[in-house]
Amino acid sequence: MSADTDADVSETRPEAAGSLTVVGTGIRTVGQLTQEAIAWMRQAEALFYVVGDPVAEEVMTQLNPKAESMAGLYKEGQDRLPTYLAMVDRILDSVRAGNRTVAAFYGHPGVFAFPSHESIRRARAEGFRAQMLPGISAEDCLFADLGVDPAVGGCQSYEATDFLLNARVIDTSAQLILWQIGTLGDWTYHTQMYDLRMFPLLIQRLSELYPPSHVAVVYQAAIHPGVQPGITPVPIGALGPAHVSAATTLYVPPARPAQPDERMSAWLRLMQQAPG
Repeated sequence: MSADTDADVSETRPEAAGSLTVVGTGIRTVGQLTQEAIAWMRQAEALFYVVGDPVAEEVMTQLNPKAESMAGLYKEGQDRLPTYLAMVDRILDSVRAGNRTVAAFYGHPGVFAFPSHESIRRARAEGFRAQMLPGISAEDCLFADLGVDPAVGGCQSYEATDFLLNARVIDTSAQLILWQIGTLGDWTYHTQMYDLRMFPLLIQRLSELYPPSHVAVVYQAAIHPGVQPGITPVPIGALGPAHVSAATTLYVPPARPAQPDERMSAWLRLMQQAPG
């Protein structure tokens, strides 16, 4: 074979190029994994995952024997950000090596999941194909389990520490959801209870907005089929650290009717009556 022929072959041979697909496993991995996510995990040349229970881990390894947990990157008492960055590095190393890489995260991969967003951002910045597929989040489970509709009256949603540290303007005529109240003010990782010394500040802030007798719901989605979710109505004034865990969400229903905007209502009526 001539040198010219060798050059032609090298120019037409496709180069190995990695890619990244980030998927969600749902809250209950058994039953909430989408067919799309399953297909991508099965065909992955490298599959990394972070899930919340041994059943979900077994599902990962059954779908792909190459599946590798990143849970070992967590260290007790260590700030979570270095762990998240280590996950990003592991994912990107695989993509750079030319692998069709899939990263699976508990729940929805774009909700409270810094490594998923950062991995996609870096992969795209380096010229790799990267995409995120949706999954079922704890919020989806909350709407179903509590029978509430975010479109009825509106819905405000904040991470609990963010809610405390920023001067959020809360509309008490709309629904309010506070996430991760069981890790309030604690940026480190723990396998058991988190430091909840800031919890009284959350009750103080809520009491500035709502009557102490206003009943909120302490909620925790079920992670296994056939298991009931945690749904505990508690007056805001009686809420305490004993009611929460690391996976607890607080749902606060509206405390007053919405205030109609009479000026805008009049404009709307005029526009409806105007000839088309």
